[in-house]
Amino acid sequence: MNDGEERIFDGEHHNQQNSSDDDVNNSVTLSSCAESDGMGKFRNTCINKHAQIFVNPTQFYVSAVTCEMCGTKGTTETFFSRSKRFCSVSCSRSYSSNSKKSSIIARLQGRPPTRKSSHKLSLKSQTEASHSKVNEQHQESRAFGQDATLAGFDWGNYLEKSGLLAAPVSCFRHVPLCAQWDDIYVRLKVEVLNTHTALPSKVYWIATVVQLAGYMALLRYEGFEDDDSHDLWCNLGTADVHPIGWCAVNSKLLVPPQEVHQHIKDWKSYLMERLVGAHTLPVDFHVKMADCLRCPFRQAVRVEVVDRSQVSRTRLAVVDTVVGGRLRLLYEDGGLGPSGEVLSDFWCHMQSPLLHPVGWSERVGHSIKETDTSVNMSSHPAFRKVLQNSVPDQFKKLRTVYMGDKFFEEGMKLEAIDPLNLGNICVASVRKVLLDGYIMVGIDGVEIGDGSDWFCYHANSHAILPVGYCENNNIPLTLPPGYDHATFIWTKYLEETGTVAAPRRLFNTDDVGHGFTSGMKLEAVDLMEPRLVCVATVRRCVGRLLLLHFDGWEPEFDQWVDGQSPEIYPVGWCEITGYQLQPPIGPGKIIAVFIVFIYAVQNLVVTCCILLSCVEPPQGQEHSHIVIAVKVEEMETPLLSSAQTKERDNPEPFTTFKLEDSV
Repeated sequence: MNDGEERIFDGEHHNQQNSSDDDVNNSVTLSSCAESDGMGKFRNTCINKHAQIFVNPTQFYVSAVTCEMCGTKGTTETFFSRSKRFCSVSCSRSYSSNSKKSSIIARLQGRPPTRKSSHKLSLKSQTEASHSKVNEQHQESRAFGQDATLAGFDWGNYLEKSGLLAAPVSCFRHVPLCAQWDDIYVRLKVEVLNTHTALPSKVYWIATVVQLAGYMALLRYEGFEDDDSHDLWCNLGTADVHPIGWCAVNSKLLVPPQEVHQHIKDWKSYLMERLVGAHTLPVDFHVKMADCLRCPFRQAVRVEVVDRSQVSRTRLAVVDTVVGGRLRLLYEDGGLGPSGEVLSDFWCHMQSPLLHPVGWSERVGHSIKETDTSVNMSSHPAFRKVLQNSVPDQFKKLRTVYMGDKFFEEGMKLEAIDPLNLGNICVASVRKVLLDGYIMVGIDGVEIGDGSDWFCYHANSHAILPVGYCENNNIPLTLPPGYDHATFIWTKYLEETGTVAAPRRLFNTDDVGHGFTSGMKLEAVDLMEPRLVCVATVRRCVGRLLLLHFDGWEPEFDQWVDGQSPEIYPVGWCEITGYQLQPPIGPGKIIAVFIVFIYAVQNLVVTCCILLSCVEPPQGQEHSHIVIAVKVEEMETPLLSSAQTKERDNPEPFTTFKLEDSV
């Protein structure tokens, strides 16, 4: 390559100069293979429908292009205009308008306008395009995940310490590429960013998948053979992992790592031997990834969602932010603080059973809070747009339930997961039968009496279980106050209360073959604080139920979830979507004590949570630093779990402690 000649790397210009460095002289670039051998630029490399690599059968070209406005992929035949830069007339006009606007702003700020490149844009990965679209759609919203540092938690190092056991992507039916993940397996060949080179520009090299853990893959560069000292963990959904042949199409350099290029003299023959007959990622891997990340919800869409201050009713809310299918919802009358901050919001996945279209509550007979029109939310970006009501087609369709004479009836007994303490399965009763297969359930012995602590479950829900389920599966059953595990018998309890058990055939407890096993790592939402996605471990599998343990926390904070829950994700999901992952608390570094005071005053509960973090003092200091964070919340309903019922009539506060491991 001549001095001063430019090459585009990932859309940026870099000057590539001649060098006598061994890295360049001994590297295998896409143009270094002898033209006389018919190899060209490895454009003769072909990948069949099974992702198997063949070298030198026919010419292999890709004419895919990317819309410079919206990031949509297509071909030159389907794109608009002679330049083939845009997918439609609207994108072309929008781009022109935005360019003029950016130029004017740049001049006002004293900056020179950006010069457009005369080179054609290199083919971007679909993942990068999708992230760009998400950022454009929510540029006015306060995106929860936009400030998250993806390198904040090292999954690879953590997995190696914990045994490399992670739930495969195929276990999660709601995540990108779940159905296609069987095509991803150990021994696949990929082109990945080379981090073992002194070159200033981005260069790539071929690597082999030696271990899979969710979306994460342990890769080994070609040339290291059985040497695992340079293995690296990489997320297959990121922009720096590509199928074989991507570098050829995009004119990228293939450069071997410094440590191995001197040991192999004939790289051409070596790669021919290693690549012929091997398999690689599907050519449309990143395109399908981006397609799966598309969400039917946008900012300013109105929905009905559970009221976090009173779980027995729903409340109108507006979509503010969408991150990887997870929605940040703002209650229409939640209110804004002095600085414009939202005082009341709620996070959930778009397939969550807590989320419904506008009009759902009225249709099924569920209670809904009337919006307080005196609360002004117009200054928030989500409310500046024209609000649009959601429709049923945007939501996951539940299995049809036939409600006849043999359906749930009011007063029937069952076992149910406590919605206020998801680690407990309690004795419960059907309190009301709604339409479309929904029922209202109350926990025996802890109900307030006005129905404000009932919770709505669908007949297909994992959270309602037949009588005796816990006993049959060796799960502790939380009993009503005054009953003892040593003497509690369901038949006797039914006689004492004059009730009957709900028929077992009404429950959906079948094992769906989810594929999870105990000890698998994953990323899971803390459903008691649903904005948080945490590092978690599957502790138990019982039928379709999973008992999740949040790494670094005590077992008392474990939660029962459905094996098909949309709130659990494979390892690496947060990195792909840009959502912030909460790492486990490391032992010996933080001692955390939670002190919770709960006062029950008539129909008002005031919760005060104090977090004391005692951090190890730096060398040379005698005292530890103590950080105190106080959070006070007022709720309309006393949200007391079944374990706290004995204290509900006691005017004095009670305290619970949580102590982390210490040195």
